[in-house]
Amino acid sequence: MIKSELVQAIASRNPHLYQRDVETIVNAIFDEVTSALCESNRVELRGFGAFSVKNRPPRSGRNPRTGEAVEVEEKWVPFFKAGKELRERLNGR
Repeated sequence: MIKSELVQAIASRNPHLYQRDVETIVNAIFDEVTSALCESNRVELRGFGAFSVKNRPPRSGRNPRTGEAVEVEEKWVPFFKAGKELRERLNGR
């Protein structure tokens, strides 16, 4: 599902809301999650899961074409851990 499909699904379940308002709300939620992660904060959505940021330290890698050694810089990556309710629904319980 892409963001436009999410907006459409929410708008169809809530006919009293305009689609442009739903899109504004979805964008605001994503912006807040992104802002929190940029500040290294954890975002927890009960029953769904938690988003956090993890550090990947610098390392030595290889170029797959040439086999040449390449230095990979340190980076911060988003991480998602599914909540208990989500895992149970995915596993049919």
